[in-house]
This record gives sequence, C-alpha cells and structure tokens, in this order.
Amino acid sequence: MTLGQKQRKFTKMVGMLIQYAYFEGFELSLGDAFATDGHRVGSLHYSRLAIDLNLFKDGKYLTETIDHAFLGEYWKRLDPECTWGGDFGGKDGNHYSYGEH
Repeated sequence: MTLGQKQRKFTKMVGMLIQYAYFEGFELSLGDAFATDGHRVGSLHYSRLAIDLNLFKDGKYLTETIDHAFLGEYWKRLDPECTWGGDFGGKDGNHYSYGEH
C-alpha cells in the first residue's frame, strides 16, 4: 500500500472514530494531526498517519489515558494496523495512529 493510500484509509477510519465518540455521548476537538516537529523521531504524525484527539464529556476536558480507553479499543478493532497511544505505557491516551506494526 502506498503512503497516499494509507493516509486516505487512516482519514476514513478517523472519521469513523469521531462518529463513534459522538454516538457514545462525547465530544472531540482536534489536536496534532500533521506535525513537522515536536514528536519523537519517526513519529507517524510526520507522515499524516497519526492524530491526537481532545476528549470532552458534558463540557469537561478529559485528560487521562483511561478516559480514552473505550475509543482506543474501538480504534484497534477497525484494522490490525491501528494502534492506540494508551498501549505505549505512557500518558499518550489521546493518540491514534495507523501503520505502527
């Protein structure tokens, strides 16, 4: 699969993830989707294959990785190449990427 094909598939799946969050009663705003610096070397943000999403419930900004767990599990079910930042062992629960494997 070419990079362009991966980017288009990723974009479609991000749309599905956003719809799922709203269906479950949450709201989102966009964080980093494309970046030229500020992430680890080789970050999928640099290839437009990662996005950070800010999660809200009843107007409250949810910052904990556990808050994103239901979205992370949904994301990983979309495709074997989908990875969630909550599985990285840190505080990157708002990170969703494609092609890490």
